[in-house]
Amino acid sequence: MTSDSASSTPRVLHWHEAADVILAATRAFSDRVVIGVTGSVAAGKSTLARRLSDTVVSTDHYLPNYDETPEALRDLAESSDLEGLARNIAALRAGCATDAPVWSFESHRREGMQRIEPARVVVVEGLHALHALPRAHLDIAVFVEASQPTRWSRAAAREAAGDRPWTREYLEHFFYHVAEPTFALHAAAYRSSAHFIVVNDARDGLTVHHAPSV
Repeated sequence: MTSDSASSTPRVLHWHEAADVILAATRAFSDRVVIGVTGSVAAGKSTLARRLSDTVVSTDHYLPNYDETPEALRDLAESSDLEGLARNIAALRAGCATDAPVWSFESHRREGMQRIEPARVVVVEGLHALHALPRAHLDIAVFVEASQPTRWSRAAAREAAGDRPWTREYLEHFFYHVAEPTFALHAAAYRSSAHFIVVNDARDGLTVHHAPSV
């Protein structure tokens, strides 16, 4: 699969088949494969990433320190260390271990570093996984999509489970007024650069769509 194939019509996948189809595509590569998975908040990026590999690099770890960044700028690609992300991906793709940052959803700032070892399949997942800087190092690009009501329901349930120390009121504010408009700035470009579009809109994760294969 080449970068040119992303300029053609992406293949749309059902949620239940996505991991198997994408992993099958990795067999076309004789060496290590780096898969990028993006999508808006609560689309299912992290869940899909974990189904694809045990080695997952989250773009969340490249976020800025929130206490040093105005709220409206926190999710912008320009505010994240995407150059550092690109360097880490390049190292893993070359078969080298790399030191990557650790960002905390409790303190909302960078708290240290972690060693990531190379693997046959590495997944980069997050809001800006298909940004031009990391995209240059990806072999397969995936865009996960779901409707806004579905994603808000998932985000609220995740917050209720205690995954992040935000009130529901602040989460709702951040979701609608920061995360959504910020991702929308890049969504069309990310989607058009994908090899696969994974639809994860129904409550059970299964939605039937059909599109030409790449």
